[in-house]
Amino acid sequence: MLYQSTRGGAARITAAEAIAKGLSEDGGLFVPESFPGLTPDAVKNLTSMPYAGKAAYILGLFLEEFSTDELRDYSAQAYGGAAFDHPEVAPLRKLNNNTYSLELWHGPTSAFKDMALQILPRLLPASLKKINEKREVCVLAATSGDTGKAALEGFRDIPGTKIMVFYPKDGVSEVQKLQMTSQSGGNVNVVAVDGNFDDTQSGVKAIFSDGDLRGELGNNGCFLSSANSINWGRLAPQIAYYVSAYCDLLSSGGIKPGEEVNFCVPTGNFGNILAAYYAALLGLPVNKLICASNRNDVLTQFINTGVYDKNRAFYTTVSPSMDILVSSNLERLLFEVSGKDGGVVSGYMKALSSSGVYEISQSVRAEINRIFAGGVCAEDETLKTIAGVYDRFGYLIDTHTAVAFKVMEDYRAASNDARPCVVVSTASPFKFCDSVIDALGRPRMGLSGVGLIGLLADVTGCDVPAPLSELSGKTPRFTGSVRPDGMKQAVREFMLKG
Repeated sequence: MLYQSTRGGAARITAAEAIAKGLSEDGGLFVPESFPGLTPDAVKNLTSMPYAGKAAYILGLFLEEFSTDELRDYSAQAYGGAAFDHPEVAPLRKLNNNTYSLELWHGPTSAFKDMALQILPRLLPASLKKINEKREVCVLAATSGDTGKAALEGFRDIPGTKIMVFYPKDGVSEVQKLQMTSQSGGNVNVVAVDGNFDDTQSGVKAIFSDGDLRGELGNNGCFLSSANSINWGRLAPQIAYYVSAYCDLLSSGGIKPGEEVNFCVPTGNFGNILAAYYAALLGLPVNKLICASNRNDVLTQFINTGVYDKNRAFYTTVSPSMDILVSSNLERLLFEVSGKDGGVVSGYMKALSSSGVYEISQSVRAEINRIFAGGVCAEDETLKTIAGVYDRFGYLIDTHTAVAFKVMEDYRAASNDARPCVVVSTASPFKFCDSVIDALGRPRMGLSGVGLIGLLADVTGCDVPAPLSELSGKTPRFTGSVRPDGMKQAVREFMLKG
């Protein structure tokens, strides 16, 4: 299986090359030329496997250069040890007869990004060996909160790598910030950006497309790769947890073989819900993928109108990982629904860059609406939903998961679609203690940031994930910040220092 750029301007390359490069030199994202089939028998066989086995099987469909033994070994290292605090890795929690929560926050950073960023640090070095790449790799990441810590933890002290994370200075929670800035490891660096996440992400993309910088780094024995979901090695592992959730529904008797289900996904950069779409392309029985937006509702507006317009106010919300107006992975969906026409996608992206707006055709919009629905959750509704889910089910959720629950309820009311729905729970509620405590109507007792973790545990009786309880007493190692136009120089200094 070979990979091509969504913009059509690059040669076909192998999976190992796609993982090593991260981003195509024409600015596009790498996508597989085709999607293999996932047969009902294969799904049935997967139900009896542990999560690591399921992940290895799904990755094997896309990474043909990797042997079965290699993928099983990497998956066992990523998911089979002590990194995850739940034996099922991505447990499916039943709330009522047709509502489920897929908990993706049992890893070392208590967020769904661990599901991919525990295995990417195995896949990337292996990919470099397969393409005979001897240079040191610098892994770059722009984060709206969770990717950064998960990438830092995954690549910490991996030989032959450095990792540099940029985050919006005032666009992450206090817990997320401390997780990143207190990161240990001799090969890591964390820098705040004086701007929002779109400024941060655009800066990283500009660095990747800078030929002069690539040449300078190459002459000094190093090159760049990505830890964001623009990297196929980050996105492909996410397909596995949708397949796993469906298998868990089957094995529990929640659905019958072949029965369609819905997934409701809180998303800003579109990578998480895109992985669900790819699972559907494999043949997983999916009826609707419900895109849940917060106040920054550019994705829902696009799904509902066919117009992508980033020329709007940017809001800082209680669900900061979704505070995004330029959703990078949407480009991959456009490529598939446009008949794999890189020229069409390139035109959309040029329009987005020049005017901030593009509009898709009616036929393309119809194809998107066939499987996608969208909805918005306001700030006050986010907090009300946290309280409502806790009161109804005794189940504590974070702000992002609350956005998804509210949008799912609105979708059901509007469509009368009572199919089983899996809400994708993307972060531990203890990462957003201030908002969760406010939602429950409890006083903060003069506490803030990490100090609220113990208070939320006392209020709810819920266990604090170990990685978060260990934050108490930690101090930041990294305190630097740059303007967006200073990001390139920061990378240069980090990579070329002795």
